Amino acid sequence: MITPLLSKREFLKAAGAGFAASLLPRQADALARADAVFAAAFMAKDESYGVALLTEQGREISRIALPDRGHDVCFDTTSARAVAFARRPGTFALVFDTQTGEPVKLIEAAEDRHFFGHGVFSPDGKLLYVSENDFDNYSGMIGLYDARSGYRKVGEFPAHGMDTHDIQLIEGGRYLAIANGGIKQHPDTGRAKLNIDHMEPSLVIVDLADGRLVEKHDMPDDIRQLSTRHMDLDAKGRVWFGCQFEGARNRHPQLLGSFRRGEDVRFIDIPEPVLKGFDNYVGSVTVNRDAGLVAISSPQGGQWAAFDTDTGKVAYEEKIPGVCGLAREEKLFVRSTETGEFGAAKSELAWDNHITRLR
Repeated sequence: MITPLLSKREFLKAAGAGFAASLLPRQADALARADAVFAAAFMAKDESYGVALLTEQGREISRIALPDRGHDVCFDTTSARAVAFARRPGTFALVFDTQTGEPVKLIEAAEDRHFFGHGVFSPDGKLLYVSENDFDNYSGMIGLYDARSGYRKVGEFPAHGMDTHDIQLIEGGRYLAIANGGIKQHPDTGRAKLNIDHMEPSLVIVDLADGRLVEKHDMPDDIRQLSTRHMDLDAKGRVWFGCQFEGARNRHPQLLGSFRRGEDVRFIDIPEPVLKGFDNYVGSVTVNRDAGLVAISSPQGGQWAAFDTDTGKVAYEEKIPGVCGLAREEKLFVRSTETGEFGAAKSELAWDNHITRLR
């Protein structure tokens, strides 16, 4: 069954009251003074959920309540609004103002859809693209929401695969890159994986002018159980993607690769000791374009590492239990854990899989 939501009125009232209580003058001052501001979903000690804004030192600026567990956050620079998405198979996405902290809109999935935890705004901020699941047909979809008209759903187009997860704009927003994990799921069975023996993972590029399929890269037969999940773009326009392997645990296929429109997919050759440290699971992919590095993390393996985007060589690695959230900072990356670490700071919050840098 799909997790029921609080009524929209009840939730927005509670979320707004929670923020107003927390927005003290010193916190507003911290927001104004911060060189970098990040957003990340969390679970509190009392098992309530929210999204927090933090400085580069990991100092918490504010919290905004979520009706259930969140996943990723996407940000629109034109309006300073952000959207926190429910963890799959969730049915909500909360729009909030990052300057005032006010919840703006609680988007609810259509009855025959659930969200997959990710979305992205068009460069002009007018449209919000959301990865969704047409679960009756086991088909990934991209939902289109009008950000200038109350985030009303105005259309959708196929993702050309199932288990659609992360999506990224490429080439100035003309195309959309889509990671289809290839795992069949239905909300009636929660997060159960229904087709592990015949998965259909793929990487797809569609033309946003009309939703037309431009190209599709299926995973080769020998790594058909390599689920493509998360992506980010480097300074040369390459799409970096990270994978989770659902096959035999004694196999360790490469987990990090890149592609670009018109080019084949390629994996980098991660040395075996580092590769095994990810325990066949990549939970987050983030690029630091200025540094020429791409980083991946694994809460299962308790490890994250950064790689040179030109040579593929390991530039940095760290073992830390429960690590998953990654975002670029000035020289390297800030990382968060399920046990409350955010950079050098420590709290009682369990951070979810992703960190989004807002500025």
